Amino acid sequence: MSRASRLLTLLQMLRGKSRPVTAATLAAELEVSERTLYRDIAELTALGAPIYGEAGIGYVLRSGLFLPPLMLNPDETEAVVLGLRYVDQRGDEELSKAAADAMAKIAAVLAPAAQDALRNPTLLAGPAGYGFPDNLVSLNVFRQAIRHQAKLLIDYADVNQVPSQRLVWPLALGFLNEARVIITWCELRGDYRTFRTDRVAAALELDETYPGRRSDWLRGWRKRMQSEEAKRFTPDKK
Repeated sequence: MSRASRLLTLLQMLRGKSRPVTAATLAAELEVSERTLYRDIAELTALGAPIYGEAGIGYVLRSGLFLPPLMLNPDETEAVVLGLRYVDQRGDEELSKAAADAMAKIAAVLAPAAQDALRNPTLLAGPAGYGFPDNLVSLNVFRQAIRHQAKLLIDYADVNQVPSQRLVWPLALGFLNEARVIITWCELRGDYRTFRTDRVAAALELDETYPGRRSDWLRGWRKRMQSEEAKRFTPDKK
């Protein structure tokens, strides 16, 4: 195993550990000496990896952005760039800025071999389309409520401009080609509902969280969508 490959493997091993792991254990898994392991840890730390260790306890990789120069090959670079450009085209002002900032951070740590894929990509995002309807409520209001897992009181008008007030549990924002939607659990309907953000006249985040975990509710929504999609393409046997 080359040194670069070993460093990558060591980093992935640490990412997969939720508790500190000793140098002896890491060295045994990599089939290297503890002295070599210490040098590898020192090199990853010098590159910016948030690795913390304590004698007799072991090493742990704490959360935080870390992209050493050897992390992305040209194909991976183009995939990331394509995704960020798609976000820049279809996201709101905050997301577009976040995409630009992420691009700059990635560019700063790319290996020379991958820099050309960044400057001259072979994959291009399609046209941005006809634009999105203006939102009366900033998408950041929805994002914050989703992150806080807070209930959201919205004033909504359907396609026929019929108004209603809904108490919803915000789960995720969806970015479609010609509209943005918020995926929710609606207390009024007692079921999953999707609302176009441009039809939300007002939104108030309440000081009340909804029960359970957002990930579980979102998983339930995905299952519902998959079930409805399967029904749509299942031939009628009658």
